[in-house]
Parts: sequence; C-alpha cells; structure tokens
Amino acid sequence: MKLLTALLVIVVLIMAAKSMFLSFRSQTPKDYADTNPAFSLKTHLSGEILSEGLIYGPNGKMTNSFVARMVGEWEGDTGTLSEEFTYSNGKQHRRKWFLKIGEGNGFTATAEDIVGEARGTVSGSTIKMEYQIILPQEAGGHRLHVTDWLYLTESGVIMNKSEMRKFGIKVAELIATMRPDPSSGR
Repeated sequence: MKLLTALLVIVVLIMAAKSMFLSFRSQTPKDYADTNPAFSLKTHLSGEILSEGLIYGPNGKMTNSFVARMVGEWEGDTGTLSEEFTYSNGKQHRRKWFLKIGEGNGFTATAEDIVGEARGTVSGSTIKMEYQIILPQEAGGHRLHVTDWLYLTESGVIMNKSEMRKFGIKVAELIATMRPDPSSGR
C-alpha cells in the first residue's frame, strides 16, 4: 500500500511539473521578445477584423465553432474592441473590450463579463493576456481563469490560443484566427 501511495504521489508530481514547465502555460512574454513582426495593439487590433475559431471542452473534443466580427478603434492610448460572435449552435454573444496602453509593454482591458481588469503584455510578435471571465448563465455562469495568447504571423494573420481553467484544471480551450475583414476593403 505504501508503494502504491508513493507511486501515485510521484505520478501527480510529474504531471504537475509537466504542466508548469513543458506546456502552453510555461511560455512567457520574454520567450518572444526578439520575434517579428512586431505586434502593435493600435495597428493590428484596429478597423474591421474577422475571426473564426473552435472551442474545445474538457475532454479535448470540439464543442462549438464561431465566426466573430470585430471592430477596433483607438484614440491615443485608449481603444475599444467590439466583438459580435455567432456560434455554430445558433447562439450569439457580444462583448466590448476597453483597452488602455500602459507603460513599457503592458496594457489593461476591461469588459462587462470580465472580473476586474485583464492584464496584458506585448512582446515581439505576441500578446499574452490573463483575466477571469464569468460565462453566460446558459453556459453555466462559471468563473474561469483565462490565459490568452495572440501570435502575429508574417502575413498579418493573428493566431489566438486560449486556455480556460477552473480550480487549476483546464476546462476549455479556444483556437482562432483573426485577420482584416476582407469584406471591409482594407
């Protein structure tokens, strides 16, 4: 029995170490400091943007897909990003982010379904943002911790990967693209 308990403890420690040091969660903004093209909030989150993505549940299977139309507007170091999502299950959702560029490479963001302020860092061709979100009641009303990464590609397309956790356990994942909306003519 003692051997089984010791093995179980070792397995749990190995899994925790892998999650912390060899996974999506282990990357930091400094890992991307020298990457190009340089991500600019005012440039790359401006104008009409089309996003398409997939949402995965805790079992790793896709649970939904979406198309979102976004509009980014800036005045000085303050901006908004309005989002209108249409999901494959027919549901729709709107969010409006209020963005504020801070000192250095930092920024903050707020939205109606975000608890407090999201904190973000721009580094090279990436953005990392962390925040807590409250899901709509029809999705359970859960409060989740989100780690959101945006990666700017050479072509100007932004790849987005997000992990959502509750009590430290991954419960959902989002993969999406963001690009200038081709129907906007820009």
